[in-house]
Amino acid sequence: MSISENLKNIKSSLPDHVTLVAVSKTKPVSDIMEAYNVGQRVFGENKIQDMVEKYEQMPKDIEWHMIGHVQRNKVKYMAPFVSLIHGVENFKVLKEVNKQAAKYDRVIDCLLQIKIAEEDSKFGMTPEEARTILSSEVIKELKHVTIVGVMGMATFTDNKNQIKTEFNNLKLIFEDLKTIDSNLKVISMGMSGDYQLAIACGSNMVRIGSSIFGERNYFN
Repeated sequence: MSISENLKNIKSSLPDHVTLVAVSKTKPVSDIMEAYNVGQRVFGENKIQDMVEKYEQMPKDIEWHMIGHVQRNKVKYMAPFVSLIHGVENFKVLKEVNKQAAKYDRVIDCLLQIKIAEEDSKFGMTPEEARTILSSEVIKELKHVTIVGVMGMATFTDNKNQIKTEFNNLKLIFEDLKTIDSNLKVISMGMSGDYQLAIACGSNMVRIGSSIFGERNYFN
């Protein structure tokens, strides 16, 4: 099926309260425009430089989400336009986002990335670290960032029970953090292979790439 057909099929299966982030990493502008032309407006990239290049070439009503590991020295390049940063894994990243957003008089929404997977390769902070950040007086001084929720990535495994346990864990962590900050609203979890399970476990934002755009060729 085409990109537009894939997108329509996925959207028709999503509950109204779930935001679809179309993960366009490694994909050309022509593919992203096919999704745009059937109404998709939220796209996710995992490399800041790639996102900047696509932002410059594409319509300005797109919401760009940074879903990958955030390198602090590159935050300045996305600060003028990024809508949501999913991968905030420590306070230093928040401080840098705040610093760069201030230059454009913007407030940038951020998600705290919680490590729920068993894999060492996955980034993220512990629930305790997230509690410390939200409870701190210092966070109130960062006027150009708003923490709006959490993000997590499950272990890359075929064991659905393990994935479900990890998703449920993130939902519990979210509910706990919400007792500190009642404004938290986003739980970003679930990708092409497990987004339906993620939604059943409480996700309200899913990051779907290959099911829309097809398998990736990382050698392009």
